[in-house]
Amino acid sequence: MEQEFMIRRMEMKDLDDIEEVEQLSFPTPWSRESFINELKNNVFARYFVIEKDKRVIGYGGMWLVLDEAHITNIAIHPDYRGLRLGERLMRRLMGLAIRSGAASMTLEVRKSNEVAQRLYRKLGFVEEGVRPGYYTDNGEDAIIMWATLKENVCETETFDL
Repeated sequence: MEQEFMIRRMEMKDLDDIEEVEQLSFPTPWSRESFINELKNNVFARYFVIEKDKRVIGYGGMWLVLDEAHITNIAIHPDYRGLRLGERLMRRLMGLAIRSGAASMTLEVRKSNEVAQRLYRKLGFVEEGVRPGYYTDNGEDAIIMWATLKENVCETETFDL
């Protein structure tokens, strides 16, 4: 069965769906106000959603500052995990970062999130350090990962899966 997914820029109208995905994905989810602030006030922020049948089922965001991009968050609704949609979002974010002049990208990931770490390594990220006790819900460490951005890992178009 072929499913059609589309990646586009995040808009205010997406916040209800984003809140649902956020609540289902993280023990300490971002608030609606945090997303509003990112969309309205943060000139460094770039956010995308992935939708199916006009419903947002995932999103990802980053900050672009000078020649560096920093992934702020990425999440896929549990019903759609395992379809490589997170990878597609990451590739889209990496492509935008390159086109915006970024040479490298950083992110933090929970030490226990081995699935995400595998994806990031696949995309060229390497471990660069640890932030002890970074996550406030349980004091878990964050692994800092970094990548040199390369065109061959990026995606720029809408896709069908």
